[in-house]
Amino acid sequence: MTLSRRDVLMGGAGLAAGSMALPFLGGTAALGQSVPKFEPEPGASLRLLRWSPFVKGEEDAWLANTKKFTEATGIEVRIDKESWEDIRPKAAVAANVGSGPDMVWVWFDDAQQYPDKLLDVTDLAKGLSATYGGYYPGNEVYAQVNNRFVALPLATIGNAVVYRDSWVKQAGFSEFPKDTKGLLELGKALKAINHPMGFTLGHGVGDGNNYCHWILWSHGGRMVDENGKVVINSPETVAGLRYAAELYKTFIPGTESWLDVNNNRAFIAGDLSVTANGVSIYYAAANDPKLADMAADMKSTNFPIGPVGKKVELHQTTQACIFKYTKYPKAAQAYLAFMFDAPQYNAWLTGASAYCCQTLKAFSNNPVWTSKPIHAAYSVASETLQPNGYAGPLGPKSAAAMADWIVVDMVAEAATGQRTPEEAAKRAQQRAERIYR
Repeated sequence: MTLSRRDVLMGGAGLAAGSMALPFLGGTAALGQSVPKFEPEPGASLRLLRWSPFVKGEEDAWLANTKKFTEATGIEVRIDKESWEDIRPKAAVAANVGSGPDMVWVWFDDAQQYPDKLLDVTDLAKGLSATYGGYYPGNEVYAQVNNRFVALPLATIGNAVVYRDSWVKQAGFSEFPKDTKGLLELGKALKAINHPMGFTLGHGVGDGNNYCHWILWSHGGRMVDENGKVVINSPETVAGLRYAAELYKTFIPGTESWLDVNNNRAFIAGDLSVTANGVSIYYAAANDPKLADMAADMKSTNFPIGPVGKKVELHQTTQACIFKYTKYPKAAQAYLAFMFDAPQYNAWLTGASAYCCQTLKAFSNNPVWTSKPIHAAYSVASETLQPNGYAGPLGPKSAAAMADWIVVDMVAEAATGQRTPEEAAKRAQQRAERIYR
């Protein structure tokens, strides 16, 4: 059975990667035959393992699209969920034992840890790229090994600074600071009026990694150089850690043990004035009638610029992988091709309410990005992301370094005073060298 492609709004052949911004894709008109078609295996059924949603509309849209796929093909797709922290080990186990779900959504460069266990999806990825304006570079690099795609870049979970505007003004600031020096002064002022900030310093896959990598990069530090040599123990890194220690003094207590849910809960409880999170934190307030005033007071912005002089943000990326052991590789590719087709992918972006940022440039004009002012900071996540292996190549070593929480632990140790900035940087260097040697 051949899965027929749906037509989309623009006519003509497939679009070249790197093209200019494209119209909103949501209608029907032939766009060429760039995306290959797949003949699903007879009797195919599929199982997808994904991360637990923070935005219900995102999951609802994905499930609705999956139902459309089943109705069109007769292929049943079972969808299982795991917590954010558990996806990485569950996927690694499935890859190594050779059994489990047919497909999985993984984080960052997890796919780089076991590329030989994943199905080569280069034809599908290149077809999607040609059809939908190309991938953003940061997303593309996560999904490739030796110039072949072992995953499809699915989305960027944008991470932005979220704050209570009235409290920032009460602290004496007419607007949110644009640089790290101003953020520290704001933190001191907010703590003085009993409205402290709080950024995740625990093993939060999204929030912990995003904040701690920003601390490192904004001051010019990096894990490795362009050749993969470990250089994290540097004056720039130490300067960033000293800054983190000063900023931590303005935090609410306990951030060193936070996971991805904790800062959300503290903010919604009214205990925080500023944090960094996905847009889900806004909708937790907006969807609760009792928190209407809080939602109206919330604003978002991108992380302030540090001494490095430019925006450097990690953002959380997620890729869709197909395991080589699947009995139904063509059906799995047919499913993902369907889910990336414009009507389905746009519906998913809309349902996610700015929580998921597109990886293909043609979807940047989805109306979700201009539907609410608070979405604006999240709309550029795929454009501004810097891969976690910066400044070296991605691969098993960069993936292992992130999985071992080296950057997060270093920042947390220095911020909390468990180690001096110099000691924390030295320990991070030693840990990284064991991986990169």
